[in-house]
Amino acid sequence: MKPDTPRVLILHQSPPADGATAWRESDAGVVGEVRAVENALASLGLACRTVGVSRLCEVPAALASAPEEVVFNLVEGFAESAADACSIPALCRAFGKACTGSDTPCLALTLDKWQTKAVFQAAGLVCPPGILVEIGAAVRVADLPPGPYIVKPVSADASEGIDSASVVASRGRALSAAVRRVHDRLRQAALVEQFIAGRELFVSCMEGRDGGPEILPIAEIDFSAFPPDLPRIVDYAAKWLPNSFEYGHTPNIIPSPLTAGQMRLIRDQTLTAWRVTGCRGYARVDFRLSVQGRPYILEVNANPDVSPEAGFAAALTAAKVPFTKFVEACVRDAINRRGAVASSGRPCRKRAKKGPGPFFTIRQSQPRDRDTILAFMAATGFFRPDEMLIAQEVLDESLAKGPGGPYQSFVADEGGRPVGWVCIGPTPCTLGTFDIYWIGVSPDRQGGGVGAGLMAHVEDLIVRQGGRLAVVETSGRAVYDPTRSFYSKLGYHEAARVADFYAPGDDKVICVKPLAPAR
Repeated sequence: MKPDTPRVLILHQSPPADGATAWRESDAGVVGEVRAVENALASLGLACRTVGVSRLCEVPAALASAPEEVVFNLVEGFAESAADACSIPALCRAFGKACTGSDTPCLALTLDKWQTKAVFQAAGLVCPPGILVEIGAAVRVADLPPGPYIVKPVSADASEGIDSASVVASRGRALSAAVRRVHDRLRQAALVEQFIAGRELFVSCMEGRDGGPEILPIAEIDFSAFPPDLPRIVDYAAKWLPNSFEYGHTPNIIPSPLTAGQMRLIRDQTLTAWRVTGCRGYARVDFRLSVQGRPYILEVNANPDVSPEAGFAAALTAAKVPFTKFVEACVRDAINRRGAVASSGRPCRKRAKKGPGPFFTIRQSQPRDRDTILAFMAATGFFRPDEMLIAQEVLDESLAKGPGGPYQSFVADEGGRPVGWVCIGPTPCTLGTFDIYWIGVSPDRQGGGVGAGLMAHVEDLIVRQGGRLAVVETSGRAVYDPTRSFYSKLGYHEAARVADFYAPGDDKVICVKPLAPAR
Protein backbone atom coordinates (compact mmCIF):
# COMPACT_ATOMS: atom_id res chain seq x y z
CA MET A 1 0.00 0.00 0.00
CA LYS A 2 1.18 3.52 -0.74
CA PRO A 3 1.89 5.56 2.38
CA ASP A 4 -0.57 8.27 1.32
CA THR A 5 -3.68 6.07 1.21
CA PRO A 6 -5.82 5.22 4.23
CA ARG A 7 -5.49 1.80 5.75
CA VAL A 8 -8.71 0.13 6.85
CA LEU A 9 -9.41 -2.19 9.75
CA ILE A 10 -12.57 -4.25 9.23
CA LEU A 11 -13.95 -4.89 12.70
CA HIS A 12 -16.74 -7.46 13.11
CA GLN A 13 -18.35 -9.57 15.78
CA SER A 14 -17.21 -13.18 16.21
CA PRO A 15 -18.44 -16.08 18.34
CA PRO A 16 -17.21 -16.19 21.94
CA ALA A 17 -14.17 -18.41 22.25
CA ASP A 18 -15.58 -20.22 25.27
CA GLY A 19 -18.80 -21.13 23.46
CA ALA A 20 -20.81 -20.02 26.47
CA THR A 21 -23.27 -18.07 24.33
CA ALA A 22 -24.93 -19.47 21.23
CA TRP A 23 -23.91 -18.08 17.83
CA ARG A 24 -27.10 -17.09 16.08
CA GLU A 25 -27.82 -17.15 12.36
CA SER A 26 -28.01 -13.36 12.32
CA ASP A 27 -24.54 -13.17 13.88
CA ALA A 28 -23.11 -15.59 11.34
CA GLY A 29 -24.50 -13.40 8.56
CA VAL A 30 -21.67 -10.95 9.14
CA VAL A 31 -19.34 -13.28 7.23
CA GLY A 32 -20.89 -12.24 3.92
CA GLU A 33 -20.51 -8.57 4.83
CA VAL A 34 -16.85 -8.99 5.70
CA ARG A 35 -16.03 -10.73 2.44
CA ALA A 36 -17.88 -8.15 0.37
CA VAL A 37 -16.13 -5.23 2.07
CA GLU A 38 -12.73 -6.95 1.82
CA ASN A 39 -13.20 -7.42 -1.93
CA ALA A 40 -14.35 -3.84 -2.43
CA LEU A 41 -11.39 -2.39 -0.52
CA ALA A 42 -9.02 -4.54 -2.55
CA SER A 43 -10.60 -3.23 -5.75
CA LEU A 44 -10.09 0.32 -4.48
CA GLY A 45 -6.43 -0.36 -3.77
CA LEU A 46 -6.89 0.18 -0.04
CA ALA A 47 -5.02 -2.14 2.28
CA CYS A 48 -7.21 -3.74 4.90
CA ARG A 49 -7.01 -6.15 7.79
CA THR A 50 -9.93 -8.03 9.37
CA VAL A 51 -10.32 -8.55 13.11
CA GLY A 52 -13.14 -10.29 14.95
CA VAL A 53 -14.14 -9.41 18.50
CA SER A 54 -16.62 -11.33 20.64
CA ARG A 55 -16.94 -8.92 23.58
CA LEU A 56 -16.67 -5.19 24.09
CA CYS A 57 -13.70 -5.64 26.42
CA GLU A 58 -11.67 -6.98 23.47
CA VAL A 59 -12.11 -3.84 21.39
CA PRO A 60 -9.65 -1.44 23.12
CA ALA A 61 -6.75 -3.86 22.66
CA ALA A 62 -7.66 -4.38 19.00
CA LEU A 63 -7.72 -0.62 18.38
CA ALA A 64 -4.65 0.23 20.44
CA SER A 65 -2.48 -2.12 18.40
CA ALA A 66 -4.02 -1.22 15.03
CA PRO A 67 -1.93 0.89 12.62
CA GLU A 68 -4.98 1.53 10.43
CA GLU A 69 -6.49 5.01 10.31
CA VAL A 70 -10.06 3.90 9.44
CA VAL A 71 -12.29 1.29 11.06
CA PHE A 72 -14.99 -0.23 8.86
CA ASN A 73 -17.49 -1.05 11.59
CA LEU A 74 -19.36 -4.30 10.96
CA VAL A 75 -20.02 -5.05 14.63
CA GLU A 76 -23.79 -5.31 14.72
CA GLY A 77 -24.09 -6.82 18.18
CA PHE A 78 -22.31 -9.06 20.64
CA ALA A 79 -23.74 -12.42 21.67
CA GLU A 80 -23.80 -11.38 25.32
CA SER A 81 -25.09 -7.83 24.78
CA ALA A 82 -26.35 -6.19 21.61
CA ALA A 83 -26.18 -2.78 23.26
CA ASP A 84 -22.41 -3.04 23.79
CA ALA A 85 -21.88 -2.76 20.03
CA CYS A 86 -23.16 0.82 20.17
CA SER A 87 -19.92 1.84 21.89
CA ILE A 88 -17.66 0.88 18.96
CA PRO A 89 -17.65 4.34 17.27
CA ALA A 90 -16.91 6.10 20.56
CA LEU A 91 -13.98 3.76 21.21
CA CYS A 92 -12.68 4.35 17.68
CA ARG A 93 -12.75 8.10 18.29
CA ALA A 94 -10.97 7.64 21.62
CA PHE A 95 -8.16 5.84 19.79
CA GLY A 96 -7.98 8.44 17.01
CA LYS A 97 -9.62 6.25 14.36
CA ALA A 98 -12.21 7.26 11.81
CA CYS A 99 -15.23 4.94 11.95
CA THR A 100 -17.74 4.14 9.23
CA GLY A 101 -21.47 4.30 9.73
CA SER A 102 -23.43 5.98 12.46
CA ASP A 103 -21.97 7.24 15.71
CA THR A 104 -22.58 5.88 19.20
CA PRO A 105 -25.55 8.16 20.13
CA CYS A 106 -27.43 7.20 16.96
CA LEU A 107 -26.76 3.48 17.39
CA ALA A 108 -27.89 3.58 21.02
CA LEU A 109 -31.04 5.53 20.18
CA THR A 110 -32.16 3.45 17.21
CA LEU A 111 -31.53 0.18 19.04
CA ASP A 112 -34.26 1.23 21.48
CA LYS A 113 -37.50 1.16 19.49
CA TRP A 114 -39.49 2.89 22.24
CA GLN A 115 -37.16 5.86 22.50
CA THR A 116 -36.95 6.07 18.72
CA LYS A 117 -40.74 6.15 18.53
CA ALA A 118 -40.77 9.09 20.94
CA VAL A 119 -38.25 10.95 18.78
CA PHE A 120 -40.31 10.24 15.66
CA GLN A 121 -43.49 11.50 17.24
CA ALA A 122 -41.78 14.65 18.49
CA ALA A 123 -40.68 15.30 14.91
CA GLY A 124 -44.24 14.91 13.63
CA LEU A 125 -43.75 11.51 12.00
CA VAL A 126 -46.64 9.05 11.99
CA CYS A 127 -45.92 5.82 13.88
CA PRO A 128 -48.14 2.89 14.83
CA PRO A 129 -49.54 3.56 18.33
CA GLY A 130 -48.30 1.25 21.04
CA ILE A 131 -47.24 0.69 24.64
CA LEU A 132 -44.13 -0.57 26.41
CA VAL A 133 -44.45 -3.50 28.80
CA GLU A 134 -41.48 -3.76 31.15
CA ILE A 135 -40.11 -7.14 32.24
CA GLY A 136 -42.46 -8.76 34.73
CA ALA A 137 -45.24 -6.25 34.18
CA ALA A 138 -48.69 -7.10 32.86
CA VAL A 139 -50.20 -5.60 29.75
CA ARG A 140 -52.10 -2.41 30.60
CA VAL A 141 -55.25 -3.20 28.66
CA ALA A 142 -56.71 0.25 29.12
CA ASP A 143 -53.68 1.82 27.39
CA LEU A 144 -53.77 -0.44 24.35
CA PRO A 145 -54.69 0.98 20.94
CA PRO A 146 -57.18 -0.96 18.83
CA GLY A 147 -55.89 -4.29 17.51
CA PRO A 148 -54.49 -6.28 15.84
CA TYR A 149 -51.06 -6.13 17.49
CA ILE A 150 -47.46 -7.02 16.88
CA VAL A 151 -45.20 -7.72 19.88
CA LYS A 152 -41.48 -7.00 19.55
CA PRO A 153 -38.47 -6.94 21.85
CA VAL A 154 -37.74 -3.27 22.44
CA SER A 155 -33.98 -3.44 21.95
CA ALA A 156 -33.21 -6.24 19.53
CA ASP A 157 -31.93 -6.07 15.98
CA ALA A 158 -32.19 -8.27 12.89
CA SER A 159 -35.80 -9.32 13.70
CA GLU A 160 -34.63 -11.22 16.77
CA GLY A 161 -37.62 -12.54 18.71
CA ILE A 162 -40.14 -11.93 15.92
CA ASP A 163 -42.11 -14.72 14.23
CA SER A 164 -45.67 -15.42 13.16
CA ALA A 165 -46.77 -15.76 16.80
CA SER A 166 -45.72 -12.16 17.37
CA VAL A 167 -48.82 -10.95 15.52
CA VAL A 168 -51.92 -11.22 17.71
CA ALA A 169 -55.46 -10.47 16.57
CA SER A 170 -56.84 -9.01 19.79
CA ARG A 171 -56.42 -8.49 23.51
CA GLY A 172 -56.38 -11.52 25.75
CA ARG A 173 -54.27 -14.55 26.55
CA ALA A 174 -52.46 -14.71 23.21
CA LEU A 175 -51.26 -11.12 23.61
CA SER A 176 -50.10 -11.72 27.19
CA ALA A 177 -48.32 -14.89 26.08
CA ALA A 178 -46.49 -13.04 23.32
CA VAL A 179 -45.35 -10.40 25.81
CA ARG A 180 -44.18 -13.03 28.33
CA ARG A 181 -42.24 -14.79 25.62
CA VAL A 182 -40.24 -11.61 24.92
CA HIS A 183 -39.65 -11.13 28.66
CA ASP A 184 -38.55 -14.70 29.25
CA ARG A 185 -36.51 -15.44 26.13
CA LEU A 186 -34.85 -12.12 25.46
CA ARG A 187 -34.90 -10.65 28.97
CA GLN A 188 -36.08 -7.24 27.84
CA ALA A 189 -39.20 -5.13 27.69
CA ALA A 190 -41.81 -5.82 25.03
CA LEU A 191 -43.13 -3.23 22.61
CA VAL A 192 -46.78 -3.81 21.77
CA GLU A 193 -47.77 -1.90 18.63
CA GLN A 194 -50.87 -1.73 16.54
CA PHE A 195 -50.20 -4.00 13.56
CA ILE A 196 -50.58 -2.06 10.31
CA ALA A 197 -51.99 -4.45 7.77
CA GLY A 198 -50.81 -3.70 4.26
CA ARG A 199 -47.48 -3.39 2.51
CA GLU A 200 -43.95 -3.33 3.96
CA LEU A 201 -41.36 -0.91 2.54
CA PHE A 202 -37.64 -0.51 3.10
CA VAL A 203 -35.89 2.75 2.23
CA SER A 204 -32.11 2.47 2.02
CA CYS A 205 -30.00 5.61 2.06
CA MET A 206 -26.31 6.47 2.08
CA GLU A 207 -24.31 9.59 2.79
CA GLY A 208 -24.06 11.82 -0.26
CA ARG A 209 -21.14 14.03 -1.22
CA ASP A 210 -23.00 17.12 0.00
CA GLY A 211 -23.20 15.76 3.54
CA GLY A 212 -26.87 14.75 3.32
CA PRO A 213 -28.41 11.34 2.63
CA GLU A 214 -28.95 10.01 -0.86
CA ILE A 215 -32.13 7.94 -0.99
CA LEU A 216 -31.87 4.74 -3.02
CA PRO A 217 -34.82 3.16 -4.88
CA ILE A 218 -37.55 2.17 -2.42
CA ALA A 219 -37.98 -1.58 -1.91
CA GLU A 220 -41.18 -3.46 -1.16
CA ILE A 221 -41.49 -6.99 0.19
CA ASP A 222 -43.59 -9.25 -2.03
CA PHE A 223 -45.90 -11.26 0.25
CA SER A 224 -48.09 -12.52 -2.59
CA ALA A 225 -47.14 -16.17 -1.97
CA PHE A 226 -48.12 -16.06 1.71
CA PRO A 227 -51.24 -18.04 2.68
CA PRO A 228 -54.03 -16.06 4.38
CA ASP A 229 -53.21 -17.44 7.85
CA LEU A 230 -49.54 -16.36 7.79
CA PRO A 231 -48.86 -12.77 8.92
CA ARG A 232 -47.28 -10.66 6.25
CA ILE A 233 -44.15 -9.63 8.13
CA VAL A 234 -40.41 -9.98 7.65
CA ASP A 235 -39.62 -12.07 10.70
CA TYR A 236 -36.45 -13.82 11.83
CA ALA A 237 -37.04 -16.80 9.55
CA ALA A 238 -37.53 -14.57 6.51
CA LYS A 239 -34.15 -12.96 7.13
CA TRP A 240 -31.96 -15.76 8.41
CA LEU A 241 -33.36 -19.29 7.88
CA PRO A 242 -32.79 -20.33 4.23
CA ASN A 243 -34.84 -23.52 4.55
CA SER A 244 -37.94 -21.72 5.79
CA PHE A 245 -41.01 -20.83 3.73
CA GLU A 246 -40.66 -17.19 4.76
CA TYR A 247 -37.07 -16.94 3.54
CA GLY A 248 -37.93 -18.27 0.10
CA HIS A 249 -41.10 -16.26 -0.40
CA THR A 250 -40.21 -12.67 0.57
CA PRO A 251 -38.46 -11.28 -2.51
CA ASN A 252 -37.84 -7.58 -2.99
CA ILE A 253 -39.70 -5.46 -5.53
CA ILE A 254 -37.37 -2.59 -6.46
CA PRO A 255 -38.52 0.03 -7.11
CA SER A 256 -41.81 -0.33 -5.30
CA PRO A 257 -44.88 0.58 -7.39
CA LEU A 258 -45.87 3.66 -5.41
CA THR A 259 -47.79 6.71 -6.45
CA ALA A 260 -45.86 9.95 -6.83
CA GLY A 261 -47.52 11.31 -3.70
CA GLN A 262 -46.68 8.23 -1.62
CA MET A 263 -43.10 8.28 -2.83
CA ARG A 264 -42.69 11.96 -2.00
CA LEU A 265 -44.16 11.51 1.49
CA ILE A 266 -42.00 8.48 2.25
CA ARG A 267 -38.87 10.21 1.02
CA ASP A 268 -39.63 13.26 3.17
CA GLN A 269 -40.22 11.10 6.23
CA THR A 270 -37.01 9.17 5.57
CA LEU A 271 -34.99 12.38 5.44
CA THR A 272 -36.57 13.54 8.69
CA ALA A 273 -35.90 10.20 10.37
CA TRP A 274 -32.27 10.27 9.25
CA ARG A 275 -31.88 13.76 10.65
CA VAL A 276 -33.60 13.40 14.01
CA THR A 277 -31.90 10.11 14.88
CA GLY A 278 -28.48 11.37 13.78
CA CYS A 279 -27.74 8.76 11.11
CA ARG A 280 -24.45 8.91 9.24
CA GLY A 281 -22.86 6.81 6.53
CA TYR A 282 -25.76 4.54 5.61
CA ALA A 283 -29.07 3.40 7.05
CA ARG A 284 -32.37 1.74 6.27
CA VAL A 285 -35.75 3.11 7.31
CA ASP A 286 -38.68 0.68 7.53
CA PHE A 287 -42.31 1.56 6.81
CA ARG A 288 -45.70 -0.09 6.67
CA LEU A 289 -48.17 1.23 4.11
CA SER A 290 -51.76 0.77 5.29
CA VAL A 291 -54.49 -0.53 3.03
CA GLN A 292 -55.63 3.09 2.78
CA GLY A 293 -52.18 4.00 1.42
CA ARG A 294 -50.94 5.85 4.52
CA PRO A 295 -47.26 5.31 5.43
CA TYR A 296 -46.34 4.52 9.06
CA ILE A 297 -42.68 4.69 10.01
CA LEU A 298 -41.54 1.70 12.07
CA GLU A 299 -37.85 2.09 12.83
CA VAL A 300 -34.43 3.15 11.62
CA ASN A 301 -31.77 0.51 11.07
CA ALA A 302 -28.47 2.34 11.45
CA ASN A 303 -25.56 0.35 9.97
CA PRO A 304 -27.83 -2.26 8.35
CA ASP A 305 -26.66 -5.54 6.85
CA VAL A 306 -24.71 -4.84 3.64
CA SER A 307 -24.01 -8.44 2.60
CA PRO A 308 -24.68 -9.23 -1.09
CA GLU A 309 -27.95 -11.04 -0.25
CA ALA A 310 -29.36 -8.22 1.87
CA GLY A 311 -31.85 -5.57 0.88
CA PHE A 312 -29.36 -2.72 1.09
CA ALA A 313 -27.14 -4.31 -1.57
CA ALA A 314 -30.22 -4.83 -3.74
CA ALA A 315 -31.07 -1.14 -3.43
CA LEU A 316 -27.51 -0.22 -4.48
CA THR A 317 -27.88 -2.44 -7.53
CA ALA A 318 -31.22 -0.83 -8.41
CA ALA A 319 -29.59 2.60 -8.12
CA LYS A 320 -26.69 1.45 -10.32
CA VAL A 321 -24.25 2.23 -7.51
CA PRO A 322 -21.37 -0.30 -7.54
CA PHE A 323 -20.67 -1.83 -4.15
CA THR A 324 -17.10 -0.55 -4.38
CA LYS A 325 -18.42 3.01 -4.70
CA PHE A 326 -20.56 2.51 -1.62
CA VAL A 327 -17.58 1.24 0.38
CA GLU A 328 -15.45 4.13 -0.87
CA ALA A 329 -18.18 6.58 0.18
CA CYS A 330 -18.30 5.01 3.66
CA VAL A 331 -14.55 5.42 4.08
CA ARG A 332 -14.63 8.97 2.74
CA ASP A 333 -17.51 9.95 5.02
CA ALA A 334 -15.79 8.47 8.08
CA ILE A 335 -12.64 10.45 7.32
CA ASN A 336 -14.55 13.65 6.67
CA ARG A 337 -16.48 13.32 9.91
CA ARG A 338 -13.31 12.89 11.86
CA GLY A 339 -12.30 16.22 10.35
CA ALA A 340 -15.48 17.86 11.64
CA VAL A 341 -14.17 17.66 15.21
CA ALA A 342 -10.61 18.70 14.39
CA SER A 343 -11.06 22.18 15.81
CA SER A 344 -11.14 20.67 19.29
CA GLY A 345 -7.79 19.03 18.73
CA ARG A 346 -8.91 15.77 17.16
CA PRO A 347 -7.69 14.65 13.73
CA CYS A 348 -9.14 16.14 10.54
CA ARG A 349 -9.06 14.02 7.39
CA LYS A 350 -8.89 15.56 3.90
CA ARG A 351 -8.11 14.48 0.36
CA ALA A 352 -5.61 16.33 -1.79
CA LYS A 353 -7.13 18.28 -4.66
CA LYS A 354 -5.10 16.97 -7.60
CA GLY A 355 -6.55 13.90 -9.29
CA PRO A 356 -7.80 11.19 -6.94
CA GLY A 357 -5.05 12.37 -4.60
CA PRO A 358 -3.92 11.06 -1.25
CA PHE A 359 -5.65 11.43 2.04
CA PHE A 360 -3.96 13.51 4.71
CA THR A 361 -4.80 14.06 8.33
CA ILE A 362 -4.70 17.43 10.03
CA ARG A 363 -3.92 16.97 13.69
CA GLN A 364 -2.14 18.73 16.52
CA SER A 365 1.62 18.58 16.34
CA GLN A 366 3.31 16.01 18.57
CA PRO A 367 6.90 15.91 19.90
CA ARG A 368 7.65 13.02 17.54
CA ASP A 369 6.95 15.37 14.60
CA ARG A 370 9.59 17.95 15.54
CA ASP A 371 12.57 16.78 13.50
CA THR A 372 10.47 16.03 10.41
CA ILE A 373 8.84 19.46 10.51
CA LEU A 374 12.14 21.28 10.82
CA ALA A 375 13.66 19.15 8.06
CA PHE A 376 11.01 19.89 5.46
CA MET A 377 10.78 23.56 6.48
CA ALA A 378 14.52 23.88 5.82
CA ALA A 379 14.19 21.91 2.60
CA THR A 380 11.75 24.45 1.15
CA GLY A 381 14.66 26.89 0.74
CA PHE A 382 12.53 29.85 1.81
CA PHE A 383 13.99 30.44 5.25
CA ARG A 384 17.40 31.74 6.33
CA PRO A 385 19.22 29.93 9.17
CA ASP A 386 18.27 32.65 11.64
CA GLU A 387 14.63 32.34 10.57
CA MET A 388 14.79 28.58 11.05
CA LEU A 389 15.96 29.18 14.62
CA ILE A 390 12.84 31.25 15.27
CA ALA A 391 10.67 28.56 13.70
CA GLN A 392 12.31 26.01 15.95
CA GLU A 393 11.67 28.13 19.06
CA VAL A 394 8.00 28.63 18.17
CA LEU A 395 7.56 24.92 17.41
CA ASP A 396 9.23 23.88 20.66
CA GLU A 397 7.06 26.23 22.71
CA SER A 398 3.89 24.97 21.02
CA LEU A 399 4.90 21.38 21.76
CA ALA A 400 5.81 22.17 25.34
CA LYS A 401 2.70 24.16 26.27
CA GLY A 402 0.12 22.48 24.03
CA PRO A 403 -3.23 24.03 23.05
CA GLY A 404 -3.24 26.26 26.13
CA GLY A 405 -0.09 28.08 25.11
CA PRO A 406 0.33 31.13 22.89
CA TYR A 407 0.97 28.97 19.81
CA GLN A 408 -1.36 26.37 18.33
CA SER A 409 0.51 24.03 16.04
CA PHE A 410 -0.87 21.49 13.52
CA VAL A 411 0.56 19.13 10.94
CA ALA A 412 -0.77 17.54 7.77
CA ASP A 413 -0.07 13.84 8.19
CA GLU A 414 0.13 11.32 5.35
CA GLY A 415 0.46 7.76 6.50
CA GLY A 416 2.17 8.81 9.72
CA ARG A 417 4.55 11.26 8.03
CA PRO A 418 4.10 15.02 8.60
CA VAL A 419 4.15 16.79 5.23
CA GLY A 420 2.88 20.23 6.26
CA TRP A 421 2.97 22.46 9.31
CA VAL A 422 1.03 25.53 10.41
CA CYS A 423 1.27 27.53 13.62
CA ILE A 424 -1.18 30.21 14.75
CA GLY A 425 -2.02 32.22 17.84
CA PRO A 426 -4.11 35.15 19.06
CA THR A 427 -2.39 38.47 18.41
CA PRO A 428 -1.52 40.15 21.74
CA CYS A 429 -3.42 43.34 22.63
CA THR A 430 -6.17 42.71 20.05
CA LEU A 431 -9.77 41.57 20.13
CA GLY A 432 -10.35 38.65 17.77
CA THR A 433 -7.20 39.01 15.64
CA PHE A 434 -5.06 35.93 15.05
CA ASP A 435 -1.60 35.63 13.51
CA ILE A 436 -0.73 32.75 11.22
CA TYR A 437 2.92 32.66 12.23
CA TRP A 438 4.29 29.82 10.15
CA ILE A 439 3.12 27.58 7.36
CA GLY A 440 5.21 25.24 5.27
CA VAL A 441 4.71 22.19 3.08
CA SER A 442 7.25 19.50 2.25
CA PRO A 443 8.66 20.15 -1.25
CA ASP A 444 7.42 16.80 -2.55
CA ARG A 445 3.83 17.64 -1.55
CA GLN A 446 3.59 21.26 -2.63
CA GLY A 447 0.77 22.01 -5.06
CA GLY A 448 -1.31 19.09 -3.83
CA GLY A 449 -3.75 20.94 -1.59
CA VAL A 450 -1.92 20.38 1.68
CA GLY A 451 -1.31 24.08 2.32
CA ALA A 452 -4.88 25.02 1.48
CA GLY A 453 -6.13 22.28 3.77
CA LEU A 454 -4.00 23.56 6.64
CA MET A 455 -5.21 27.12 6.10
CA ALA A 456 -8.87 26.06 5.96
CA HIS A 457 -8.39 24.12 9.17
CA VAL A 458 -6.89 26.99 11.15
CA GLU A 459 -9.33 29.55 9.75
CA ASP A 460 -12.21 27.38 10.97
CA LEU A 461 -10.48 27.04 14.33
CA ILE A 462 -10.02 30.81 14.59
CA VAL A 463 -13.72 31.39 13.93
CA ARG A 464 -14.68 28.79 16.53
CA GLN A 465 -12.48 30.56 19.05
CA GLY A 466 -14.25 33.86 18.40
CA GLY A 467 -11.71 35.28 15.96
CA ARG A 468 -12.66 37.79 13.29
CA LEU A 469 -9.41 38.56 11.43
CA ALA A 470 -6.52 36.39 10.24
CA VAL A 471 -3.15 38.01 9.55
CA VAL A 472 -0.14 36.62 7.71
CA GLU A 473 3.20 38.28 7.20
CA THR A 474 5.49 37.29 4.37
CA SER A 475 8.45 38.52 2.41
CA GLY A 476 8.31 40.83 -0.57
CA ARG A 477 11.18 39.01 -2.33
CA ALA A 478 10.53 37.54 -5.77
CA VAL A 479 11.06 34.03 -4.49
CA TYR A 480 7.93 34.57 -2.37
CA ASP A 481 5.72 35.45 -5.36
CA PRO A 482 4.09 31.97 -5.31
CA THR A 483 3.48 32.33 -1.56
CA ARG A 484 1.72 35.67 -1.95
CA SER A 485 -0.28 34.27 -4.85
CA PHE A 486 -1.26 31.34 -2.64
CA TYR A 487 -2.57 33.69 0.05
CA SER A 488 -4.38 35.79 -2.54
CA LYS A 489 -6.24 32.76 -3.88
CA LEU A 490 -7.37 31.98 -0.34
CA GLY A 491 -8.92 35.44 0.06
CA TYR A 492 -6.07 37.35 1.74
CA HIS A 493 -5.27 40.85 0.51
CA GLU A 494 -2.23 43.02 1.07
CA ALA A 495 -3.05 45.53 3.81
CA ALA A 496 0.41 47.01 4.39
CA ARG A 497 4.02 46.81 3.27
CA VAL A 498 7.08 47.82 5.30
CA ALA A 499 10.03 48.51 3.04
CA ASP A 500 13.38 46.83 3.82
CA PHE A 501 11.95 45.30 6.99
CA TYR A 502 13.65 41.91 6.91
CA ALA A 503 16.77 43.11 5.09
CA PRO A 504 17.66 45.69 2.45
CA GLY A 505 15.39 45.00 -0.47
CA ASP A 506 13.32 42.52 1.56
CA ASP A 507 9.96 44.09 2.44
CA LYS A 508 7.50 42.78 4.98
CA VAL A 509 4.09 42.24 3.33
CA ILE A 510 1.11 42.07 5.69
CA CYS A 511 -1.95 40.27 4.32
CA VAL A 512 -5.28 40.01 6.09
CA LYS A 513 -8.52 38.11 5.70
CA PRO A 514 -11.73 38.99 7.55
CA LEU A 515 -13.40 35.85 8.89
CA ALA A 516 -17.12 35.46 9.48
CA PRO A 517 -17.97 35.22 13.18
CA ALA A 518 -19.12 31.86 14.50
CA ARG A 519 -22.88 31.43 14.66
